[in-house]
Amino acid sequence: MDVGGASPRTRSPHAPPAAEATNTEPMDALVIQGGRALVGRVQISGAKNAALPVMAATLLAPGLHTLRNVPRLADTSTMARVLEQLGARVEMRGSTWTIDTSNVQSVEAPYDLVRTMRASIYVLGPLLARFGAARVSLPGGCAWGPRPVNLHLDGLNALNAGLEIDHGYIVGRDVRLKGATIDFDVVSVGATGNLLMAAVLAEGTTVLDNVALEPDITALAQVLVQCGAHIDGVGTRRLMIHGVKNLAPIEATIIPDRIEGATFLAAAAITHGSITLEHCEPAHMGAVFEVLEQAGSTVLPADREASISGPRRPGALDVTTAPFPGFPTDMQAQVMALLSIADGTSVLTDTVYLDRFTHVPELQRLGADIRLEGNRAIVKGVPALQGAPVMATDIRASAALVLAALSAEGETRISRIYHLDRGYEAFDQKLAKLGAQIQRVQE
Repeated sequence: MDVGGASPRTRSPHAPPAAEATNTEPMDALVIQGGRALVGRVQISGAKNAALPVMAATLLAPGLHTLRNVPRLADTSTMARVLEQLGARVEMRGSTWTIDTSNVQSVEAPYDLVRTMRASIYVLGPLLARFGAARVSLPGGCAWGPRPVNLHLDGLNALNAGLEIDHGYIVGRDVRLKGATIDFDVVSVGATGNLLMAAVLAEGTTVLDNVALEPDITALAQVLVQCGAHIDGVGTRRLMIHGVKNLAPIEATIIPDRIEGATFLAAAAITHGSITLEHCEPAHMGAVFEVLEQAGSTVLPADREASISGPRRPGALDVTTAPFPGFPTDMQAQVMALLSIADGTSVLTDTVYLDRFTHVPELQRLGADIRLEGNRAIVKGVPALQGAPVMATDIRASAALVLAALSAEGETRISRIYHLDRGYEAFDQKLAKLGAQIQRVQE
């Protein structure tokens, strides 16, 4: 997910290391025996990238909030801990979570939590809107490079936040947000969400131009409207927000995770399998359907379902990532794994994150023939991948390595899969039910 500022983004030569596991327990690994076609039906969980901003939005209104279809992930658990640090009470009963924000008093989101997940910055806008103050650590997250938060800060300052950076913290004091017109130079999912949450309680009218159209942001806007916010243009590039005095508590169902669904479709394609996604939203995955069909798969969307039959061998093609409704950058790594066994040479260009390629060396360890040229990867398909020990570097890179391992001949051991657990709920268990020979072990 993009919670950064400017796009396209490149990695700083002084990028911080990956956020490590948050406990001292031995880290898990996955051991996969490749060569088995995936067959069956799989239920798609709620979207992480939709759940996180809605969880943060509970700070806008004191009271008891109910969220359904929340995925049980490391990242949603981290956001729950951030909310608890601020004074909220979070109860998790399966996929239904209740969040009581009646007694929130603190406005500080500390470094030890925020460093592990960039999306923690979503609490900034709601804190400023409700309390007129915030002290939020600059965020951390995946290893492949920092995504600057300048669009968040510039936008909030345009709303009269007067933010400062103080020893690694974003600080706002005695803030009274006021409406403004903000035209994003580039599309940013995170900045759109943060400014949207801030503007709903700001004085006057705010206009946000060139906003993100990702389903997660549209869902956030719809939730806020249900709670009493006045927002015109939901689902378009221009949002007009008329500030209100207060909002009612949230009662919402999180939308299905389009990236999880798309990852399972790619897993079926790379293993020559045939699966059906349940509880998905096909309208959110059109660009992925198109790419998989161009590579030789047959995709059949239906009402809240989608089925795929993979080809004997994928065909080569060119893929370019773009903001929604374009092909998602969060699927670039998984499709690269698929195209690594394609018949011919493919080109993948990432226009959203220019250096999101930490998975390339690990795919090469499995026998993939990949050459990088700036923000392009030239992938010459090989007849088959070979199992080997590899290491995960971020959420989507982890998924790509799992897909490659499912296809590879022999055994693959994937280390540091806590990255995978940040974004995919029970991924190994769901794959096992589809016929994958996959085992979770301690390192």
